[in-house]
Amino acid sequence: MLVNMLELRNVRTFYGPIEALRAIDMKITRGEIVCLIGNNGAGKSTTLMTISGILRPQSGDILFEGESIKERAPHKIVGAGISQVPEGRRIFPKLTVRENLEMGSFSGRGDPVSAFEMVFSLFPILKERQNQPGGTLSGGEQQMLAIGRALMCNPQLLLLDEPSLGLAPIIVSKIFKTIREINREGVTVLLVEQNARAALKLSNRGYVMENGQIALQGKGEELLNNPDVKKAYLGEQI
Repeated sequence: MLVNMLELRNVRTFYGPIEALRAIDMKITRGEIVCLIGNNGAGKSTTLMTISGILRPQSGDILFEGESIKERAPHKIVGAGISQVPEGRRIFPKLTVRENLEMGSFSGRGDPVSAFEMVFSLFPILKERQNQPGGTLSGGEQQMLAIGRALMCNPQLLLLDEPSLGLAPIIVSKIFKTIREINREGVTVLLVEQNARAALKLSNRGYVMENGQIALQGKGEELLNNPDVKKAYLGEQI
């Protein structure tokens, strides 16, 4: 039986007087990869920050494993099993790779030794460079470090915000293959991504956001073949 791991019910989030999320409804089933696509300013990152507790919804509810988390502090949400990789990576440039990863294990979920083993198996380059300052890594390696740091708390749900941003195509391909591997290890994934084609190919299902609302939803393949999605987000003339 399919089980909803995460559910957003009529969620509204504001920046001051500006309504950024307008009655969002969303469901994510355990074991899925779900993508959220849309133009800049559509509300994608706001959705992730609202789930992770960085922003507080003004109304509606957010359920994780059947329990409301909308009033919880961000560190409590991490402790419950949700981890976010922010847009722009936001690693600690002066800390070593290993120290950056250790920062991700503060929640106390799982065994840090096992977490290091998993991260280093996914990203062998991080093991090689674990004593290097994070700021000396390439952009792709920093993205690997940001994902690795998020995995250190043994999350059940991983929120990824624009993991391909600013990276060369060959690195993007590696990152997306790794997201698939992470999912195969049992981690459910919610992916915000400007590269709509790659995101939809990777995902079981997708949501399209416009002006703070869900405009479309469906299986990844269905959205890839949707004429409106092709025209607006895939650069195809219909």
